[in-house]
Amino acid sequence: MSRRKRDDGYEHGYRKRRRVVSEQAEIEDRLESLIIRVGDKTSSSLESNLEGLASVLEADLNTYKSKILRILSECPIQMPEKCTIYSTLVGLLNAKNYNFGGEFVEQIVRNLKEALREGQWESARLIVRFISDMVNCHIVSASSLLQLYDSFIDAAMEQGVPQVRRDWYMYALLTALPWVGRELFEKKENDLERIMAAMEGYLRRRNTAHVAALRVWNCDTPHPQEEYLECLWAQVRKLRTDEWQERHIYRPYLAFDSILSEALQHNLPVILPPPHTASTQYPLPWVVFRMFDYTDCPEAGPLLPGTHSVERYLIEEHLHQIITRHHNERKELATQLLAFPQRNKIPLEYMIVEVLFSELFQMPSPRYLEIAYGCTLIELCKLQPSTMPQVLAQATELLYERIDTMNATCFDRFVSWFSYHLSNFQFRWSWDDWQNCLSLEKDHPKAKFVSEVFGKCLRLSYHKRVTEMVPECYSPLLPPKPEPYFKYQIEGGNGFPGAAQVQTLTELLRKKPTPEEVLELVQQLPNPLKDDDGDMEPSHNPLAIEVFVQTLLHLGSKSFTHTFAGLAKYHSVFKNICENEEAQICMLRQVYELWQHHPQFLGVVVDKMLKTQIVECCAVANWIFSRDMALEFTRSYIWEVLHLTIRKMNKHVVRLEKEVADARAKLRAAPSDSESSDEDPSREGGEKRRRTSSNKEATKDDGEQPTEEMVERMEERLEAAQSDQKNLFLIVFQRFIMILSEHVVRCDTDGKDFNTFWYQWTVGRLQQVFMAHHEQVEKYSQTLETLLFTHDLDGNILDTFRQFQALRS
Repeated sequence: MSRRKRDDGYEHGYRKRRRVVSEQAEIEDRLESLIIRVGDKTSSSLESNLEGLASVLEADLNTYKSKILRILSECPIQMPEKCTIYSTLVGLLNAKNYNFGGEFVEQIVRNLKEALREGQWESARLIVRFISDMVNCHIVSASSLLQLYDSFIDAAMEQGVPQVRRDWYMYALLTALPWVGRELFEKKENDLERIMAAMEGYLRRRNTAHVAALRVWNCDTPHPQEEYLECLWAQVRKLRTDEWQERHIYRPYLAFDSILSEALQHNLPVILPPPHTASTQYPLPWVVFRMFDYTDCPEAGPLLPGTHSVERYLIEEHLHQIITRHHNERKELATQLLAFPQRNKIPLEYMIVEVLFSELFQMPSPRYLEIAYGCTLIELCKLQPSTMPQVLAQATELLYERIDTMNATCFDRFVSWFSYHLSNFQFRWSWDDWQNCLSLEKDHPKAKFVSEVFGKCLRLSYHKRVTEMVPECYSPLLPPKPEPYFKYQIEGGNGFPGAAQVQTLTELLRKKPTPEEVLELVQQLPNPLKDDDGDMEPSHNPLAIEVFVQTLLHLGSKSFTHTFAGLAKYHSVFKNICENEEAQICMLRQVYELWQHHPQFLGVVVDKMLKTQIVECCAVANWIFSRDMALEFTRSYIWEVLHLTIRKMNKHVVRLEKEVADARAKLRAAPSDSESSDEDPSREGGEKRRRTSSNKEATKDDGEQPTEEMVERMEERLEAAQSDQKNLFLIVFQRFIMILSEHVVRCDTDGKDFNTFWYQWTVGRLQQVFMAHHEQVEKYSQTLETLLFTHDLDGNILDTFRQFQALRS
């Protein structure tokens, strides 16, 4: 009986503790919800909500202080559009509880130091902005904020470090000034002018060679394409001439000025930026995208802020932040963009379209998948059918008119977006307006754009649909019907060498033979490269490759699945007859001949051959630059194949690097034999058993424990892969230099202008390779400069390499 009573008492105590824990968690969740939702639309005013929330939080500080500190320090970073709301809330709490204000300042400084140390640059920038806004709420003293600014300026003036590091510290200060500039102007005007002078000196001295590689267009007509720091500096200077008065930032703390002005302020501790290390990655520079000005917007509507007004920057940054928060959900993103605060004071649709295209055309790569922007624009058209389709059509017309000076990378993205957009709106477009492209040469950007759009639309539809969607006059630019070209079946095909063997092989393959039987037949074919003397054995048999590759792929041309099945089953035959690079290039030539009218199928087959190691990456690169592909050289699908080849090599190297790093980490973490033998016998019973158990668990999860010999073999494989990667880049850039140099010399000899459309496309593709794979190419920058991009090279080609070097200099 007594035992039962004891058990009942234990259960009662356990339930009580569990209920207490549950109640605490519920209160914490409620506090978090209140803090996160403050500033959202409600029936009561924001001022009363802030006042009420400050009182609630003050009452719970003794119990939930750490939770409140954590949430309040994270919210301005996760929801930067509410920066001033949270600074006001913290200011009210500081006025009520000075000690809490001090602890919050310590917390936010710790977060800043950690963000700088971990290379979380956007978080660090937003923290600096929030700390600056805390000066407006009398939480932080202006003098200590100026000390923080001085330390950032010192970091920007540091010598012997990459410019991208110094640029970031300058950018962090410039983006904070619109929030606190007026307060510093009123209380610390001389110090503010000193900081402005230091910024001006830095911006005047910095190198801007990278700008040309990051521009969407290579001319400034009609809108200047400014580098981001130069544009922001012009906007801040304009703000200074307006005595730091801006009209966009909502400042709820002004309503509490009488309360906040009486609060005691805190001084920031000394914050020294962490030193530069070779492994630190800094944000890349960019060029501010401009597509509209006030003349493009309706006269009856609100005015578009000027290029150098700080309101233009503030609105664009707010739109970018909305995209960051909701990019994974297109419907919510479109809704939030159209619900932009103060939307009645600006031409919102124009600014949304410009910001979305600025992200789509971001160099060297957009933040998110390209299709994400296309999906968002479609949702915007659905939500705002009265205005958004017209604005988007106007933007498309402007882009098309300026396409002559658009860089090759953005050209490809424009083609992909426009064809995708058309496919969602029944391929309807005012094609009659673009008929001027029909009188231009085929490599002119406008003619090339329309032709590439038709090719992309074909991938999203079918040939008959594409031919019906445009007027008949566009037929010269329409792609051919996507079907295999099997020359042995056309009229007179029996006269080609190997025609009889093709017939024999076709009959054999229909009987589903073994790879050995197929190889035996293929090896019987005569080799046209063999001399009559027979002294030297040829490296490959082009006739055998032609007969086998064309016959097998033609039989599998019904679908990707049929083709992949053939490649898998007769993989050994491919490897046998294509042992070297010359043979692989010959095989790729046959793949192209069969699928020349179906670029998508061609790209998929080459990709599969790379995955199954039937061909090597270097062979694909040499094939693309061969004379056989000269007529296709300016077509986009060729460069899709080259980039997927380079990406496949890069992924292979990255995977091996990760495997080696993981194996090295496991090897270092493993206990040595000496440690095991010196184990204290008295501890063997408990700790050793636990450690052995945990080691077994780790082995089970992570695989076999690596040995030194295994790691050395992995490192050898990595070195071989890195050597192949370097060789691939050397081949690509060497071939670029060769064809461009030959073109320039030929034009000089003939007395012609070398700056043709072909030359512009080729230089654009060279720049595209540098930018698309800049992280990998950078590792071999010194080798490229020593071996290929030497000072005696043509200046036009060398400029592209120098722009790439300046990207991270």
